[in-house]
Amino acid sequence: MPCERKPMRYGHSEGHTDVCFDDEGKCIVTCGSDGDVRIWESLDDDDPKSINVGEKVYSLALKNGKIVTAVSNNTVQIHTFPEGDPDGILTRFTTNANHVTFNSSGSRVAAGSSDFIVKIVDVVDSSQQKTLRGHDAPILSVALDPSDDFLASSSCDGSVTVWSIESQTQVAQWKILQKSSDVSNAKSLCRLAWQPRSGKLLAVPVDLTIQLYDKKTWKHISTLSDDLITQVVNVVVWSPCGKFLAAGTVGGNLLIWDVEAKLCIERQKHEKGFTVCGMAWHPSGGRIAYTDTEGCLGLLEGVSSSSPSSSSTVHSTKDTVAKEKKDYDDLFDEDDDRMLDEGMSDSRSPVKKPVMEEDDDDDDLMPATGRPRNRGSFLDDDDNSQDAASVKLDGVPEEDGSSAILPAVGPAVSRPVYEGPMPTQPQRAFQPGSTPMHLMHRFMVWNSVGIVRGYNDDQDNAIDVEFHDTAIHHAMHLTNTLGHTMADLSQEAVLLACEGTDELASKIQCLHFSCWDTHKDWIVDLPKGEDVRALCLGQGWAAVATSALMVRLFSIGGVQKEIFSLPGAVVCMAGHGEQLLIVYHRGTGFDGDQALGVQLLQLGSKRRQVMHGEPLPLSWKSYLAWMGFTAEGTPCCIDSEGVVRMLNRTLGNTWSPVCNTRDSCKSKSDHYWVVGVHENPQQLRCIPCKGSRYPPTLPRPAVAVLPFNLPYCQTTTEKGQMEEQYWRSMLFHNHYGFLSSSGYEIDSEGQSQAEKEQQELLMKMFALSCKLEREFRCVELAEMMTHSVVTLAIRYASRSRRMALAQRLSELALEKANQFQEEELEEEEPAYQRGSRQMSSRQAQVENGCEEEDEDYQQEEQMDAEESTETRKPSLNPFKKGGKSPERPSPKPMSREGRVNPFKVSGAGKSSSSPAGQPRTTNVLDSMTMSSRKPASLGGTSKQGKAPVLKPLAPKPKSKTQATLLQMSASKGNSKKLEDSQSEAEKVKVAPAATPPASVENVENRKPKTGFQLWLEENRKSILADNPDFEEMDVIKEGMGRFRTLSAEERLNWTERAKGDSDPKKRKREDEGQINEQMESDEGSAKKKKPLDTSAKLSAFAFNKE
Repeated sequence: MPCERKPMRYGHSEGHTDVCFDDEGKCIVTCGSDGDVRIWESLDDDDPKSINVGEKVYSLALKNGKIVTAVSNNTVQIHTFPEGDPDGILTRFTTNANHVTFNSSGSRVAAGSSDFIVKIVDVVDSSQQKTLRGHDAPILSVALDPSDDFLASSSCDGSVTVWSIESQTQVAQWKILQKSSDVSNAKSLCRLAWQPRSGKLLAVPVDLTIQLYDKKTWKHISTLSDDLITQVVNVVVWSPCGKFLAAGTVGGNLLIWDVEAKLCIERQKHEKGFTVCGMAWHPSGGRIAYTDTEGCLGLLEGVSSSSPSSSSTVHSTKDTVAKEKKDYDDLFDEDDDRMLDEGMSDSRSPVKKPVMEEDDDDDDLMPATGRPRNRGSFLDDDDNSQDAASVKLDGVPEEDGSSAILPAVGPAVSRPVYEGPMPTQPQRAFQPGSTPMHLMHRFMVWNSVGIVRGYNDDQDNAIDVEFHDTAIHHAMHLTNTLGHTMADLSQEAVLLACEGTDELASKIQCLHFSCWDTHKDWIVDLPKGEDVRALCLGQGWAAVATSALMVRLFSIGGVQKEIFSLPGAVVCMAGHGEQLLIVYHRGTGFDGDQALGVQLLQLGSKRRQVMHGEPLPLSWKSYLAWMGFTAEGTPCCIDSEGVVRMLNRTLGNTWSPVCNTRDSCKSKSDHYWVVGVHENPQQLRCIPCKGSRYPPTLPRPAVAVLPFNLPYCQTTTEKGQMEEQYWRSMLFHNHYGFLSSSGYEIDSEGQSQAEKEQQELLMKMFALSCKLEREFRCVELAEMMTHSVVTLAIRYASRSRRMALAQRLSELALEKANQFQEEELEEEEPAYQRGSRQMSSRQAQVENGCEEEDEDYQQEEQMDAEESTETRKPSLNPFKKGGKSPERPSPKPMSREGRVNPFKVSGAGKSSSSPAGQPRTTNVLDSMTMSSRKPASLGGTSKQGKAPVLKPLAPKPKSKTQATLLQMSASKGNSKKLEDSQSEAEKVKVAPAATPPASVENVENRKPKTGFQLWLEENRKSILADNPDFEEMDVIKEGMGRFRTLSAEERLNWTERAKGDSDPKKRKREDEGQINEQMESDEGSAKKKKPLDTSAKLSAFAFNKE
């Protein structure tokens, strides 16, 4: 195989170097003791791209656009290719890592270090690590076999070991190397190499030879040597086709063997005789790059440009053909056993064409397709070129061997192949707030109570417990004699657990430090073969999930309680108070997605299951990274993509995204490790991890606080910002209702402040929509307001001259008030008779009031000032801030008793408009009639101008519950017909005396009968006859509906009959202090009052006179 040795060129400073090609073979990548990684477009590239990754680089590997380097700071780092941007730290060792390598698909990296440890790390999720321990000296080299089943490692202890990756155990070991104390003293780097594709052979450089070991039997089957080799072999590397093996020696020799023929077909000598310490074969097989210990880079060109004549001519015999036939049969048998294996090629199969090699490499990179190679391709390209293949086949056309091969190929091609989605590896169980178990110094748990650290090294195997608040308990140092790997911490106890071994059962240990007796710990052994997978603590209880798909509950004192089974393997558990949250595998995920289910149980006096295994939403192709509760007791989860989701109890226990920690990361390799979530104040407490997913235990990491931000659309606009703030406030204050219903004390001041903020945001959005002339949107926003804030919205709409909107809002206010009264009546069961009477009275008055309101509206549209003034004289100020009725509290969450209106517009100098000094009201109906007002005459009573006031929503007062804002069913036509009669009816109710107003409760309870009450008394029997199952409230509702269907004349007649049955003026003078006298007093004294009356000021705010 004649090849050309290119002149060497300077690449790095003097010292150890390494080299590799990129996946496409376009670039050469080298590293050296100067700490740089250089990317060469060719050997003649005078300006290679340089990336500084550390002080020294001992090894590098490149696959799928990722450069992995073993750096002198005891880390294995990742950089992007060809950009060279840092992409995080893959893993750490206690000393230098000496060698790194990718598997064939690029999904895993193996690394060996001088601390005698070999690690296999998942590139996507570095927490998925396997640690192989067993060598007694620093690791020289590691190599992953193409099927990802085995790893081979060489060590300074003189051994070469083969490990089973799955079981992390040794399957073979050969003591064939010279021992040394360190890598720097070793005679050879002993770089191991598996045969590509099939991985049937393992090449091991041993002194002056290369020994080949069979993968099936782990026996030494052949040895490659040459007389030219005078010093030990340092590095070996296979050709991409798997037929040739190249080696570099300490003396600078470069040799290539045909493995099948056991012949050395190429010999080259380093131009200066320096030690070759790095070699790489081009993906197409045509070139070999190599580096030496002086930092120079060299290239062998034309390595496979021609077929090896020494082997092709000698072996073109019947015996060889028969042998190849046998090899093909062996290959097919192996494929039948491993249909989905990545490496399908037999070690002794002919060299493939470059096209096929690229296809095979693609298959290796994409194992998810699971396609076995087309067996027919083995016959189409017996050698590197079609000509060589045709010659070989033409030489033996009549042989039985070749004819026997062809029929064997046919049936395999037509075998059905599965090309659907591939199953995802299930996520392993983990403890929220913990770092991976393979770390010697790790956090066993970090939560809102404290920190539990675990140490497992040569000096100590212990557990440290530290509390954030030392008032709970002092710090503890525990000797970890049982080998606990899981922990949880609460304000009552520390719960520890370890997995079982062949001799010992899995154990649970609880240190109940809040116990009042002297025995503060207890230990429980699980049944044989059952291991602890997850655990958590709650208030007075502990829970443990086991490998038997069971959850075992214990009291905090050690009493065994309920046991129940899980539908799948547990992933993690969390506890808070009386809540138990369990996440488990509800099925098999596909294409990188996890299929997780979640159960939420209430373990208090009323035990129940809140969530029954609903799917847990995660980001695409992510896994669960943290699961727990907020400090207020709301379930919360975080996935590997950094998306934080919180349970929304008010929306059917759905999960709402509230934050994305990746938005706060400065680079792709940075992550945030969450330690706690708080709703009030809104804080996500986490630890920033630069270039890693987990923080180190020392020095103690600093906790950062991230804000929450719901992913709403157009949050750069004012509308989007307010929408996000409102719904975030709603979501983060749902815990008040949950805690209250669960019997906990809540911060009433905080809840009141939250409701105030929410209503302020709604009012701001309402004002913005008004400016944008989005009146329908205004009504939608008003539907989310409390009925007291709707009053302010009506005032704003009226002031903005949006009369149609104000009319709609008035109808909405009436509906809210009626709904509020119905809820109150349902809550006050013992006093339902009184409530029915009040409901009937208010409804009748509202009905009549609506007609009068429509009348006023039409009159003011016609701008008939005189008639409008006469109509409005007895009316109450619709926007008067009256007192709050102390009779009953407002329902939650619409408003709170005693709550101050956040949109109060009166200045600091304005006094309360309530004549009796009553507290503020949240009832729209009450606020309309309890306060005094000045007459609404158009002349001289207001400071704000002399033009007619547009006041379309001012009705005639009839009682305390008469609402000037409330208009629902009466038509404008009916209002016109009843204009005069209603005005007369108003005048009947006016009393001449001027005495102070009575208390609200007396006015409520001593009202005269209304027309509706009178009508209901006479028609109650007919309603019950039609609906015998009706309760009292149903009768009232049905009566309201029927009363509304009456004509306006009939309703007026009933109202007049009710007035005739009882004298309201006399009754009010005698019994309660005359509310209507107050109204007449206001009317008679309008000219006597000063213009600075609060009532006049508020009226002026609502309606500017022109």
